[in-house]
Amino acid sequence: MRPKTRPPLVHRSKPHSPATNELRQHIATDAARIMAEEGVRDFQTAKRKAAARLGLPETKHLPGNDEVDSALQEYLRLFHGRRLTQSVRRLREIASEAMRFLTQYDPRLVGPALSGTVTSASEIEIHLIADTPEEIGFWLQEHHIPYEQTNRRLRFGGDRQETFPAYRFTADNVPIELCVFDRREARESPLSPVDGKPMKRANLREVENLLNGAAEP
Repeated sequence: MRPKTRPPLVHRSKPHSPATNELRQHIATDAARIMAEEGVRDFQTAKRKAAARLGLPETKHLPGNDEVDSALQEYLRLFHGRRLTQSVRRLREIASEAMRFLTQYDPRLVGPALSGTVTSASEIEIHLIADTPEEIGFWLQEHHIPYEQTNRRLRFGGDRQETFPAYRFTADNVPIELCVFDRREARESPLSPVDGKPMKRANLREVENLLNGAAEP
């Protein structure tokens, strides 16, 4: 049984004043730049850094992750348009190869490589299904792939959080993280850290469709 924690309930805030909205936008814009240019992957870290650089309290007027993600998409489009297209394609090509290698574990691509909001620090994130997490370690060992065993904490509905075993390795200089679910756990999609909605997850066929020019997920 996975360790479970229950964070405090999130209280809905009152509508923000125009001045507060402007501050939130400034923080979101600078946080997006920090993520794009400085290799920061964590939204909260980027927001706190942005607030500090703007001389603002690190706990007030912070925008939501979705606001930072929107600002990041716009920043990448404006300043990294051509390189962004190439980077997204490269990550998806590497992801598709990894998914073919792991096909017996029903791989699903999630995260930036799927959404297309890719920076130089973006990793490939894949969800797998196995009877036991050790199966994945044995499979990597069998194919002489060095890996690091770690954990991934994910959120679910009802403010529930669970910790899952994960394996990290590198392919073509790109970090890949494999998060392992059992068959029961895989029925429920974790919540996205961006908008709090169920994560979009793509199987190999869907990833190949994206590479062949099909519509974005």
